[in-house]
Amino acid sequence: MSTPAANDSMTDSSTTPPASRLRAAIGPGLLMAGAAVGVSHLVQSTRAGAEYGLALIALVLLGCLLKFPFLEFGPRYAAATGESLVAGYRRMGRWALGLFTLITLSTMFIVTAAVTLVTAGLTGELLGLDLSATALSTGVLGACGLLLALGHYRTLDRVMKLIMAGLALVTVVAVGLALTSLVGQPAAIDRLGESVLHERLWTATTFAFVLALLGWMPIPLDAAAWHSLWTLERARQTGHRPTLREASFDFHVGYLGATLLAVAFLLLGALTMYGTGSDFAGGAVAFAGQFADLYGAALGEGWRPLIVTAALATMFSTTLTVVDAFPRVLRAVLEDAADADERRAAEDPGHRARYLASLAIIAIGALVVIDRFGGSFTQLIDFITTVSFLAAPIIAWLNLRLLTGPWTPAAARPGPALRALAWTGLAFLVALSAIWIGGRMLGAD
Repeated sequence: MSTPAANDSMTDSSTTPPASRLRAAIGPGLLMAGAAVGVSHLVQSTRAGAEYGLALIALVLLGCLLKFPFLEFGPRYAAATGESLVAGYRRMGRWALGLFTLITLSTMFIVTAAVTLVTAGLTGELLGLDLSATALSTGVLGACGLLLALGHYRTLDRVMKLIMAGLALVTVVAVGLALTSLVGQPAAIDRLGESVLHERLWTATTFAFVLALLGWMPIPLDAAAWHSLWTLERARQTGHRPTLREASFDFHVGYLGATLLAVAFLLLGALTMYGTGSDFAGGAVAFAGQFADLYGAALGEGWRPLIVTAALATMFSTTLTVVDAFPRVLRAVLEDAADADERRAAEDPGHRARYLASLAIIAIGALVVIDRFGGSFTQLIDFITTVSFLAAPIIAWLNLRLLTGPWTPAAARPGPALRALAWTGLAFLVALSAIWIGGRMLGAD
């Protein structure tokens, strides 16, 4: 199969002002950030701070750095070729598309269930609804499905920009309040300082949690394919396919925001929960109530609605983008399997129908998982985030091979620095996965 053509914008870039072109390109990066700032931040980052203080903050930053290249490859490939990573995997061979499809099929129901559960719990807490997790989750998925079915990508794009702006503001305020609460408490400051050398850091339990933390920090690597699809959809909406520079700027804005918010939630957990001796509840609704209680006790009950609202905005943004992403991926796989050209596929009457059918299937599958396993909330989160981490080396290798091989135009391939970072990240992911697998085979606890 021939190499895709180099970037050729859908609009005449010579007559369009640079600011207008950049504004047209902005959007997919914020969707990626919205998908990222969810379970990995609200649940796993907060737990990391609550249980280990500041000890894992460097690891969170390292994980975000080493995953950076593989996630950046998504918008890079879309901008350079005008096609998604899913199409790129097919160019590499059916085996590559098959691997990616297998990973997607094995995680899509549980991932959707996990993010929906947290959103449902927070919705019940904020609105005071005494309903089961399944009932609340049905409402959340129904609202997301309705927004996506009626508004298409345009509504998703607009809603996410508003949510992310509000989330950033509220989170900064919450961190500031938590820092202010430490004034005049030297014992609490000393305790946080000592947490950097936490005594439980070098245990098998901590290592298992670290893998779960990094699995979605800041987002699973299959999100690179989501990002490439959103980049193409944004181009169709605006009539402007971004240049590499524009797509890179959009990605950097979203990725930096997701990384900073990960640190912010870890700080909130450390500043308000570390040393309290509290354990997280097993159910999603109970977790939401406990989350609000701990923050309210530390910052004052007057700030409780602010914390819960920020958390709900975080999780709704994640659920909305995940519920959109998986149907897009399934549709792309089906259309590629039918050897359909992406430009023709967008005009095919069945294009939209395949998206809606996939959305319905994923929502129903997620509700089944919630109904069966929703009571084991934290175990479910740890399970799927660990699975995501173990799948990460495979996706990382696929993305690296695609972007450095003949399937990507030479001008768009990563430079020496980005390529070196990618190889370092791949070695890191493989090493940690091998250690985990070896430990399980040896029966380490």
